[in-house]
Order: sequence, then structure tokens, then C-alpha cells
Amino acid sequence: MTYHSLASIQTDLASGKISLSELVGQYLQNIEKNKHLNAFLEVYTDEAKLFAERIAEKMKEGKAGKLAGLVIGIKDNICYKGHAVSASSKILEGFTSIYSSTVVERLLAEDAIIIGRLNCDEFAMGASNENSAFGTVLNYADETRVSGGSSGGAAVSVQADMCLASLGSDTGGSIRQPAAFCGLYGFKPSYGKISRWGLIAYASSFDIIGPITKCVADMQAIMDVIAGADEHDATASAKELEPFIEKQAPQNKLKFAYIKETMEMDGIEPEVKKATEDYLAKLVSMGHEVEPISFDLLPYLIPVYYTLTTAEASSNLSRFAGMHYGYRSKDAFDLESTIRKSRSEGFGPEVKRRIMLGTFVLSAGYYDAYYSKAQKVRRLVQDRTKALFEQYDFIISPTSPTVAFKIGEKSNNPIAMYLADIFTVHANIAGVPALSIPNGVDGNGMPIGLQIMANMHEDAALLALAKSLA
Repeated sequence: MTYHSLASIQTDLASGKISLSELVGQYLQNIEKNKHLNAFLEVYTDEAKLFAERIAEKMKEGKAGKLAGLVIGIKDNICYKGHAVSASSKILEGFTSIYSSTVVERLLAEDAIIIGRLNCDEFAMGASNENSAFGTVLNYADETRVSGGSSGGAAVSVQADMCLASLGSDTGGSIRQPAAFCGLYGFKPSYGKISRWGLIAYASSFDIIGPITKCVADMQAIMDVIAGADEHDATASAKELEPFIEKQAPQNKLKFAYIKETMEMDGIEPEVKKATEDYLAKLVSMGHEVEPISFDLLPYLIPVYYTLTTAEASSNLSRFAGMHYGYRSKDAFDLESTIRKSRSEGFGPEVKRRIMLGTFVLSAGYYDAYYSKAQKVRRLVQDRTKALFEQYDFIISPTSPTVAFKIGEKSNNPIAMYLADIFTVHANIAGVPALSIPNGVDGNGMPIGLQIMANMHEDAALLALAKSLA
């Protein structure tokens, strides 16, 4: 039986139509059947079965948490105490986490069952999940196509019904783009809405954890549990958390804007453009106001994003040096060779490319020309975005200019690969929440995604809107 919501699972568990052990068994069977998709790096088979038995007892006693019945996977850059975590990189070979991330602790506290860790682009650097040290994740809709990245395993695990939901991370579109490619809902919360404690850092001022689900209601249920302040993370917002499940969409007519440049650029596929136009027309037919706007900073978003994130990656990844944990080169013979050889052998090509680029933009003589200037443009983007939300309730664009492309199609062209994030990086630069929702399929049956952005900390309102429009 295929479930599309936690509510339907909990109803069937309560009626005895299915047991929690049977539910977990179904997902484990699906994982085994679809292991060729390469979504899971590790399956917690025995642990999931044991948790199912324990939680079933709690349900009988009426003491189970609000996420009882939720079987979820976690991206391989989210720490879980006593479990391996590698960020899909050889450099963390053999490493076991000594603590759990805040999101994992909160999921477990509400009786979610974590069924395994999920493949991703190495250190979350990629838009196709072709950069993993453990191989490419295949799209369930067409196995010759990419899953999207970097949270490709997280998306495909839900797409192929190997778990009900998953947690990914989003630095520049890494939840929303694979969700779009796989026909799912993918949410990037406001920066600081969810604790980053226990998330292996790529770019600390951009990274955020978020859910991938089959429906908005599940997303709301998960956000109600994992969001909120955290004493371990100074960047987690102390702002009072607005409940997600209880939030209702406004009854009044809303003002939507769409960035006209996103609809006019050369790289957008005609069917993606048409699907977006049809959605805008649907909003108008519902009585909402829809207006085109110009965002002249759009061409600068990718350069700003890759300047700043690679600079932060250069700093964050300096700790992986073959000294304390993880991979150490067998050819190392002194301190310098240990660091040089371990990093050269342990990191993949894309990670090394970004570390070198980040080191360059931070170097003496280039800092002001690149890094400092990019920070100034980032502030302009944030200010301009804030001004737009003083006039409009939500901003709409395609999630990606294309549907999932063929495996290998862009792997030898880094610039073409980076442009896959052109519509999603805006939200990360501005720090605002953004949601990708399914928006039909193209002529080949490949999913198309639509992105909706909201003002800072209007996360609950954004999900409530999406639920009302579904």
C-alpha cells in the first residue's frame, strides 16, 4: 500500500488496518527493490524494526509522539549519534558521529522512525547528485536522468516510496531543485528557522535544513517539530515560533509577483514556461492579483552565490585534513604530506574546484575585488527583496529552468551546471523561505516544479498558502 500523508498512516494504524512493523517492512521492501536507484547509503533495518515495536507499544498506551507513524530518511550530512555520516565524501571514510543533530533529536522525541541515511552530492556541492563519492542517484521517473542535487537521495527516497518523507539541506536550491525534478514538495525555511547544529557545514551563512514530502500537511507537521530556537546554534532565530499546522491561509485576495526575467531567459524550456504561465493564470482565475516585476539583479545572483559559498567552503572544509578523523592517505609520511595527500585523494573534483575558488576569492589582492564586493551585492539583493515584499505577498518563478536532465549531460560543463540553480539561489542570498511545489509534467512525463517565495519568517503563511492551493 502506498501512503501519501502521515494522516492516512495514523488513521490506518489506529484502526488496525496496518501495524507499524508492517509499515516499516513495506518501506524496507521498497528500499531493497529500488536499491539500484542508489538513494540510500545505509539502511537502519534492525533499528527501524525495533523502534516500530517500541512506538507501537506507546501508541497502545496513548503516549506516542505527534510524528508516530512517520518513516523518514536523513541526508548524509545530518549527524545521528552512533551512526556513520560522510557527506557522501571519501574524506570522512569510517567516521561515526559522536552526537545527534538538533533536528534528529527532535524527530526522535516525537517518535519518528529514521530508516536510513541518504546519498547526496559531496558536501552538498552539486545540482545533479553526480558528485557523490558513492555514485549517482537515479531519477525514479526516468533512470537515465538525474535526481537533482544536492539532496538527490532525499528526493528519490520519497519519490520511489522508500520512506514517507526526508530531510535535506538547502544552500542554493538543494532541497527545492531535486523536489522539482522528482515531483515533490521541497521547502527551504527562512535562514535561522531551523537549527544547523549537527549539519555538516558547506556555507554556514546559507545552509538550512528542510523537509521533502508528498504533501504540504506532512511538511507542516515536520516543521512544527524541528523548527525553533536552539541553545547550540547562535544563528537559530529566537523569534517566537508560529505554529505551522494551525496556520490558515488568508481568505482575502493576495498579491503575487513573478519575475519576468525568469520567464524570458534563453535557457528556460518551453514546457516549463508554459506550466508556470498556466499556474499564474490559475491564480488570476481565483481572483488573486498577479503582476510582472523586474529584478535587475538576477544576472548577479549566481556569481554572488558562488563567490560567497565557495569562500565559506574553503574555510569550513579546512578541518578535513586527515589528522583527527576520516580518510588518511596511505602514502603520507610527515605532517605536510598527510594534509596534502589526504585532501587531494579524499575530496572529489567538484569539492576541490570550489575550495580552490573560495581560497582565491579570499586571498590577498583579490578579497576586495571579489568577496567584499559580493557581500555588498548580497546586501542589495536582501534590501531589494525586502522592498518587494512590502508590495507583494508572494513571489513566483519556475523552480528550475529545465526538467531533470540526462545523466552526464552537464557534468563536463560546470557553468551550465551552476546555472541550474539560477532561480533558487535568490532565496538563500536573501534568507527568505521558498517552497517548490509540483506543477505538472512535460511531454516526456518528467515533473515540473514551481517556486513560491515569501517574506522573512513568513514560513507558516507560505505553507498554509500552498496547502490551500493544492
